[in-house]
Amino acid sequence: MKEEQALGRREFALSAALAALSGVAITISACGRSGSPSSPSSPPPGGSPGGDKQGTVGSNHGHTATITAARLASPADISLDIRGQSDHPHTVMLSAAEITSIAANQRVSKESTTDDGHSHTVTFN
Repeated sequence: MKEEQALGRREFALSAALAALSGVAITISACGRSGSPSSPSSPPPGGSPGGDKQGTVGSNHGHTATITAARLASPADISLDIRGQSDHPHTVMLSAAEITSIAANQRVSKESTTDDGHSHTVTFN
């Protein structure tokens, strides 16, 4: 009977170790997506669950670029505010054709306005 318990413990220990290692791999993968003040922000694959599209902001320090699902569904020229958590604004001008391309998962890169002595390249898809 003790042999069955020892075998159960080994199986449990192995399962627990594999679960812990799997958790570490997930954490490391997610950590690479978070961005840092000196790196681009990284959107989740395929945009957000609500259908919004997240842009990647180059040389980022708190800016976010999000086009809502509603704007993607009714393409029109827009001036996108990418201030996010930053202490200064930037905007990105997108045409209706560019919005249509972004909605179709095509890559679009645009330069933001120059504010506070610098600009950012924002890339969708």
